[in-house]
Amino acid sequence: ATAPGLKITARLKRTLPVRGPQAPTLSELMRWYCLNTNTHGCRRIVVSRGRLRRLLWILLTLSAVGLILWQCAELLMNYYSASVSVTVQFQKLPFPAVTICNINPYKYSAMKEYLSELDKETKKALETFYGFSEGKSKVRRSVDDWNSTGSDFFQQIPLLKVEDFSRTATDLHSGQKRKIEGSVFHKDSSIVNSGDSNDIIGFQLCDANNSSECALYTFSSGVNAIQEWYKLHYMNIMAQIPLETKEKLSYSADDLLLTCFFDGLSCDKRKRGSGSWCNFLPCLCGSGLQVVLYIDEADYNPFLVTSTGAKIIVHDQNEYPFIEDIGTEIETAAATSIGMHFTRSRKLSKPYSDCTETGADIPVENLYNKSYSLQICLHSCFQKAMVDSCGCAQYAQPLPAGAEYCNYKKNPNWMYCYYRLHEKFVKEQLGCQQICKDACSFKEWALTTSIAQWPSTVSEDWMLRVLSWDKGQKLNKKLNKTDLANLMVFYKDLNERFISENPANTLVILLSNFGGQLGLWMSCSVVCVIEIVEVFFIDSLSIVLRRQWQKAKKWWSHRQRGSPGGASDLQGQGHDNPVCTDEDLPTFTTALRLPLPQDGPLPRTPPPNYSTLRLETAFTEQLPDTLELGGH
Repeated sequence: ATAPGLKITARLKRTLPVRGPQAPTLSELMRWYCLNTNTHGCRRIVVSRGRLRRLLWILLTLSAVGLILWQCAELLMNYYSASVSVTVQFQKLPFPAVTICNINPYKYSAMKEYLSELDKETKKALETFYGFSEGKSKVRRSVDDWNSTGSDFFQQIPLLKVEDFSRTATDLHSGQKRKIEGSVFHKDSSIVNSGDSNDIIGFQLCDANNSSECALYTFSSGVNAIQEWYKLHYMNIMAQIPLETKEKLSYSADDLLLTCFFDGLSCDKRKRGSGSWCNFLPCLCGSGLQVVLYIDEADYNPFLVTSTGAKIIVHDQNEYPFIEDIGTEIETAAATSIGMHFTRSRKLSKPYSDCTETGADIPVENLYNKSYSLQICLHSCFQKAMVDSCGCAQYAQPLPAGAEYCNYKKNPNWMYCYYRLHEKFVKEQLGCQQICKDACSFKEWALTTSIAQWPSTVSEDWMLRVLSWDKGQKLNKKLNKTDLANLMVFYKDLNERFISENPANTLVILLSNFGGQLGLWMSCSVVCVIEIVEVFFIDSLSIVLRRQWQKAKKWWSHRQRGSPGGASDLQGQGHDNPVCTDEDLPTFTTALRLPLPQDGPLPRTPPPNYSTLRLETAFTEQLPDTLELGGH
């Protein structure tokens, strides 16, 4: 009796499906989506007959979704990549700044009164280690006695001869043996673990506040050990000399240059006045520079510098010249020609690369008052760490505000602190390499160097005589070719190369690629994507929340019924039909799902009382194909 009604209900459900968030369950919502979406793979999952075919369509659809996600991820990563373009322009180029320094930082003849005691200690060490005596040496200057306050410092940090690794060493200052405390570092070109060797030379640095905190620095070469020890005490002495005095002790432009021509005309000589290792900075605009440098090898510090010549660096006018880091050495008794190739580079900042535009976003104060560069940031970062950790600043770098340069009298612990801090800096444990970034825009002059013998054998005699005559009143001696260096700096060509980074993908290209991937693998468009967001996120969330709300209401209703006054309050009231599971108005679909009465016959429309329609004799039963119409 109920078969016709069930068939009508099934047909109505097929013809009038529940749409969108009105679906009572997530499974019905997914079925509705698969039947009505433009994504063909999802539709084929529902309409396909047979488990094997449906399983194949599920695998194909999931594979297509996986490929889309993979390709879209690749597109996103490529979106933040950059392409490099190179533009070559032919034009008259501005001449850069050229910084030239003597390798010897200060005149030894002017420094001997400050270094006399240090030199005596060094000669004593040479005589003890290698039998070196001044009578057999090639030292050109006798060192006068100078009452310096550095004697205590020499006693605190003497040269040591480590006979073996039994934690004992011979003090060269007193001749006594001392016990070695702390760790051992073997230093040559870099700091590495110490190896097995006999008669190793070095020095020990200890924390002034904790004598058990010590570090022994050893060297496989006696030359390196003596030079490093000499530089250690040299820095302490130089930190006590005022800046104005240092400028007088160094080389001026008149001292360094014998001749200077730019573009065929005599060039200006300008003093840099920085008080560092050099103080000559010609600021020129033209196409070529030619100078003859007076090196004066006889006035070199024999323990601080072991090579002769000069250093040169080409840079922009607003850049600081770190000539010790990246300078090019110039030989004596030679003509050095340097051809320049100019390149301007421009990199993209975030998110394409981790560079900085002006350095304003770097948490390191620029101590050099020049345009930002990676070297400026690293040196400023180390100097700031030096002030914070050691309480004073290293003398060869600019002084931060409110700080003072280190010296042993005021900061007896600064040398130990400096070496440990420098060790961390070299190993990139100080954090400066992680903080400092490359500049996004920079200029670079690539240098091509060629060297020829100068002066030639046939011209050496007269050339040296003329140069001696030109500077005779200042030099008062005949020049030697090992004291001279000829330098030419010029543009090898007038091509300016401009290297720039451009985004490899724009937003329009990215969206077009997304659309291509969606269309290729899922025959889907932007509307399809919006539909997916609506069904899988908005509608699904709505159904889940509605279910939770209904459970909460049902729980609250049961709780009210369980209360003493709840039963009386519910008397005379209706009850919710379990089929109507939402608060929306009843629809025809939900009405069809209402349960039938439990008792009594099913309500039916009586058949027409026409005798002509009674065919009981011919058909004792209703035919199966007309059974569906029996309910009308």
